[in-house]
Amino acid sequence: MTNETPGNDVAATTSMRIPVAANTGAVAAVGLDLQEGKVIPRKQVFSWALWDWATQPFNSVIITFVFSVYLTSSLFLPAGVTPDESGENAILTSGLGWAVGAAGILIALLAPVMGQRADAAGRRKLWLGLATGALVITTALMFFVEADYSFFWFGAALIAIGSVFSELAGVNYNAMLVQVSTPKTVGRISGLGWGFGYLGGIVALAIVIVMQQNGWFGIPTEDGLNIRVVALGCAIWTIIFAIPIFLNVPEAPPGAGRARVGFFASYRELGKDIARLFRESRPTFWFLLASAVFRDGLAGVFTFGAIIAATVFGFSPMQVIIFGIAANLVAGVSTILAGRLDDRLGARTIILWALGGLVVAGLVVFLARDLGTTVFWIFGLTLTLFVGPAQAASRSFLARVTPAGREGEIFGLYATTGRAASFLSPLAWAAGIAIFHSTAWGILGIVLILAIGFVLMYFVKAGGRPARS
Repeated sequence: MTNETPGNDVAATTSMRIPVAANTGAVAAVGLDLQEGKVIPRKQVFSWALWDWATQPFNSVIITFVFSVYLTSSLFLPAGVTPDESGENAILTSGLGWAVGAAGILIALLAPVMGQRADAAGRRKLWLGLATGALVITTALMFFVEADYSFFWFGAALIAIGSVFSELAGVNYNAMLVQVSTPKTVGRISGLGWGFGYLGGIVALAIVIVMQQNGWFGIPTEDGLNIRVVALGCAIWTIIFAIPIFLNVPEAPPGAGRARVGFFASYRELGKDIARLFRESRPTFWFLLASAVFRDGLAGVFTFGAIIAATVFGFSPMQVIIFGIAANLVAGVSTILAGRLDDRLGARTIILWALGGLVVAGLVVFLARDLGTTVFWIFGLTLTLFVGPAQAASRSFLARVTPAGREGEIFGLYATTGRAASFLSPLAWAAGIAIFHSTAWGILGIVLILAIGFVLMYFVKAGGRPARS
């Protein structure tokens, strides 16, 4: 299959089709308008979605379950410091927190400007390749982080740097959603990418568990060699599965009428663009604010889910890992299926139903916490049932309301606003526990953020609608 509109004509078509919007908040022509009537080859779609699969081990294996746990274990404590109930390991966890926090500030500052520059130059895929390559190198360098305090800050820096490159790559990847979809397919394709990511995380974690259960197949565990090999394996995984997007998905053309300026001048242009976004694409502006809140609530579900399982419901470490795999499986499948409903009902509808389901399930987990582990197996997995669809529909909603030629910049702002609001769930979680002196009350903190996000999203009326047949 081939596209009905030749790629070489896209830039010219863009300049002809984008109208000058009145200062009424009406949405200017969006990038998906230019995809109307196209037939996107399946090879491009699946190659794009595989990038989520390719980079997911950095999130699931490196950041969440394996390498960060290794880096903050007693193996890295300074000489003379022993772990005990007083929390001496806080030396490591706080150190890693400072490193990741610094990475978050860098992401917030760089993401929209780097996306803007990629839009203007028509080098979206090039910057995706550079950032992905840097992520691979950073992950591979974790092989040299030996189990000793002298290597701790090297390891923490690699996690932080990897987080920056992962997020910057994700900005360009998300922007490319418009290139591989049409107004009638953007929901299912966004869901396919998120679903591939969840399923890739399951496979990667399953491989680690098999290695662990089989004594690491003879790999020595001294100096953390077994974990370091896992990090190297994640880098190789990313290389293998990221190749198709660069071979099969075409580069985006330069944005019509976009100024190409120096790096620091890009911030001045960004300020002007945000003001124009408020005037000409009001749904995009308000969605960025609303989504920053509810996306932090979604992040809180996965960030604190394992803690809730272990401390509130008494799950063993192995039960937590098994639950994590089940949660990723449920989230992956539900996300792929919900993507089809997105194209029928609209992204806004999917987001509201998902947030409503999360609030209800979260309240049941809190209120029925004394009834045993079965409650969390049922309603904890119900929470993950809604997380993926909300994430995927958010991406498709933004694609539907983003002005043509500004996808990288807008998805960069999407990353920035998400970082700016990333304190909400942790603060609400900690406040609930501090006030009522019980971890279970932290659940209500996360539910509160999701509920606020639901209300804000309810008032984002326009945009994110499916294309009419």
